[in-house]
Formats: sequence, C-alpha cells, structure tokens
Amino acid sequence: MRILLIGATGQLGSDVIKSNLSHHIIAPRRMELDLTRSATIAVAVRDARADWVINTAAFHNVTLCEQQAEQAFRVNCVAVRDLAQACRANDARLMTFSTDYVFSGEKRTPYREDDCPAPLQIYGITKLAGEAAALAVAPEHTIIVRTCGLYGQSGAASKGGNFVDNRVRDGRRGMPLDMSCDQTVCPTSTHDLSMAIFTLIANAARGFGIYHLVNEGECTWFDFTKAIYEYLGIKTQVRPADRGGRTGAMRRPLYSVLANTRARALGITLPPWQEALKRYLQVKYPD
Repeated sequence: MRILLIGATGQLGSDVIKSNLSHHIIAPRRMELDLTRSATIAVAVRDARADWVINTAAFHNVTLCEQQAEQAFRVNCVAVRDLAQACRANDARLMTFSTDYVFSGEKRTPYREDDCPAPLQIYGITKLAGEAAALAVAPEHTIIVRTCGLYGQSGAASKGGNFVDNRVRDGRRGMPLDMSCDQTVCPTSTHDLSMAIFTLIANAARGFGIYHLVNEGECTWFDFTKAIYEYLGIKTQVRPADRGGRTGAMRRPLYSVLANTRARALGITLPPWQEALKRYLQVKYPD
C-alpha cells in the first residue's frame, strides 16, 4: 500500500513512520507541499499515486489560533477540504485528524462520535469546519480521527515540545508548579495512536466517517502532572489551579474525554493513559 504522509516531522507523523511495518510511505517536506496552496495539494496527491493520504499537519496552537484565525481556517479547514477533493479525484482515501475541542465540555460522560459538537474557540471551530468540509466533498473516501492531548517523542514544534517533557523540565527546576485541575481530558500517546490508525485503515471497508481514538481513562492535567512526577521520583510541589477553562477571554472545554465507541466495535482499543505514560517515561527518561 502506498501512503502519502503529510506532517511527517511532527510528533504524530514521526510515530506513524516508526510504526509502519509494510507500507510504502511518501513523506514530502513542508517546503515541498504547501497546505495553503490548493494547486500544490492537488498535484501532490496526483503524483503520489497513493492508496491513502494521512494528514497529521494542523494549526494546533490553540492560543495562536485566536490571533491568526484566517491562517487557522486555511490549514485546518480549507486544506482538509482540498485534500478530500484531491483524494476523491484520484481514488485515494483520506485520514485526517481532529480534536476533542470540537465539544463544549458540558457533558460529564465521555463524548461519542455522534454527540453534537459545539466548539468554544477558533481552534475547535476550524477543526470542526475541516471535518464537515472533508465529509461533504468525499464522504466515501474520508476518515476523521478525533483525539486528545497528544504527546510523542518528537514533540510539537509550535508548542515548544510536548506536555510531558515540558512538565519534566519544570519539575527538575524544583520550583512549585500550578497546574490546571479544571479540565478533564484523556492524554494520548502518539505511539499508541499511530499503531491504532494502521489497524483502522485495515478495517476501513467496514465504515468511513468519524472515529475517536484516545488512550483509555480520564484525568485532569494536574493529575497527569502528578503521575509524571511520581513515576520519575520528582519531588516538586504541584498545586491545583482552577482557571475555569480560560486563557484570557478564550474558553476551553472543561470535560473533553472521548469514547472510542466506533473503533472498539472494530476491536481497536488503546491502553489506559497510565500505562502509556509509564512506557513513554521509561523510554525517554531511562535513568
């Protein structure tokens, strides 16, 4: 199988490459494939002659999306629509990634794929628009994977790494740390996610559309940080901080846990977040 992978140097894209066992992956660099140019996307998909296009690229700095809304729409919505159109024209299949931030956070039980979205900020709005655009132009060619709180070995350049590594760095400084206790999430390892998406691709004939894929369980960022420090033996004090889900005027969902309902029906599950975190820390911080 031939796969055109977009965003190969990011934390999810790099783990997709590491997890690949048998497929031929074409992975253009950002300078070779400009997602803000529709014509470039059409040519790239045509020339790749791929069976699948996996799009792991996104404008996912949530705060910056508020300041650069037009660019966020260009990358998270218009480019996803262009990819779906190109896949339909070339009889390829598209897998692209969305977010728990399409939901308002008003529920207190995990969100299913068929729950009604209601994003609170530009990031979630643009990702939901991208979902709708792709499914509108190529419903029989598109899988949308919603996920949450990604962390991987490569980190996210736009965020200065990933949450786990940043908290380890904070903890080793020894200063007390205030950490959000108001958001309940399901942090997800890109290693586990990348393994799951290959299984999902293998089962794609059983249904396109929207899937949730996250590590099982839920926690706050405060809980997650404490688990990191407990495993590594870091003694830094972590204090719970309730910010009401706000960064300035921007709102985040207070509860955005996702239920892997459709994937589980196909026999696809991810390990609990505690297990995934322990494995990540064992590899990244063996000493």
